[in-house]
Amino acid sequence: MAEQVDGQALDEVVTYTSDLIRIDTTNRGGGDCQERPAAEYAAARLAEAGIEPTLLERTKGRTNVVARVEGTDPGAGALLLHGHLDVVPAEAADWSVHPFSGEVRDGVVWGRGAVDMKNMDAMILAVVRGWARQGVRPRRDVVIAFTADEEASAEDGSGFLADEHAALFEGCTEGISESGAFTFHDGSGRQIYPIAAGERGTAWLKLTARGRAGHGSKVNRDNAVTRLSAAITRIGEHEWPLRPTETVRAALTELAALYGIDSDLTDIDALLDKLGPAAKLVESTVRNSANPTMLKAGYKVNVIPGEAVAQVDGRYLPGGEDEFRETLDRLTGPHVEWEFHHREVALESPVDSATFARMRAAVEEFAPEGHVVPYCMSGGTDAKQFSRLGITGYGFTPLKLPEGYDYGAMFHGVDERVPVEALHFGVRVLDRFLRTA
Repeated sequence: MAEQVDGQALDEVVTYTSDLIRIDTTNRGGGDCQERPAAEYAAARLAEAGIEPTLLERTKGRTNVVARVEGTDPGAGALLLHGHLDVVPAEAADWSVHPFSGEVRDGVVWGRGAVDMKNMDAMILAVVRGWARQGVRPRRDVVIAFTADEEASAEDGSGFLADEHAALFEGCTEGISESGAFTFHDGSGRQIYPIAAGERGTAWLKLTARGRAGHGSKVNRDNAVTRLSAAITRIGEHEWPLRPTETVRAALTELAALYGIDSDLTDIDALLDKLGPAAKLVESTVRNSANPTMLKAGYKVNVIPGEAVAQVDGRYLPGGEDEFRETLDRLTGPHVEWEFHHREVALESPVDSATFARMRAAVEEFAPEGHVVPYCMSGGTDAKQFSRLGITGYGFTPLKLPEGYDYGAMFHGVDERVPVEALHFGVRVLDRFLRTA
């Protein structure tokens, strides 16, 4: 097919990515974030194109934007395009460029949010503004949501929208967002484009051990720190059993076919070994996990505290929450209590759907040398909250990346950046998919 994206859209995606990066929307947790300036920026770009935005807040300054582009087929289910406006903190002293400069240097846009995920926000804006110039309408209604608070609890963002403003998403059956359709180089010349069709559930835990406070020089068999340390060690060293989901099985089967090896799903660890670097796309999602991340206890070296607290980042597969709970009960033992600090559902989406096929076709049109495979995300996105509305979610933020570019390291990492050509590819692929979706 002939090029359908105009040059202005290619220029705008770079400008908008850079401009949004310069708007500091650092989410430090606990409500410490202001997305409103970025939301107003995105809303203004939509309004300029004749697309009416609605700005919504649960908490002052924590602003979300929702808009709808009407399609030509009123009987088709609407499609949700969503991207978050907040970013994680960045320490400027650690960066080669200032993380909120949005600098474009040597064909690369630098700054916090370049990949996670102001790039996708910019792609959405560039695509729908291009449609307005060309008089294009998609087949399905397209609902656009730019959200707050994804990098924390999502209570001020997608959770608020799903719970309080469901009417704005009327008719939405599927949604796309981060993080999929990026180039994964396997080191042997193959280019793989994984499209996300699942997410592990989020289980951020608070562990509390209680004991008998006392002098640090005295024998104390009820030491809260000791009890907590033992539980944390058991959790950190636990070997979780393999529990491949349908999405993971599909990923392993397609990867095995790509490499010409036997897709023996009865010995997944051996199969992962045979896949080499490509195993990185799957290895974090074949089982549940629980990683201790924070510890807090005591106030003086010679005082045994009566309480010790830890936090654990837990993730569970679709269908794996009961096993996760039972395992934590056993590993924590009788002297340590645990509770969910934050919990969200696991997701799994069909890989044999027409929508997945159209995403695959759009990527393959602009990257014919690439190999599209499904995969499951090890973490989570706003798709979890939107699933409350019955919306099936996929990870689809197309980026054609050069060899040596470590996509995974860009998320929450130092020197986050995205090539201009990757953004251009993303606009072309997203536009093609949305026109046919």
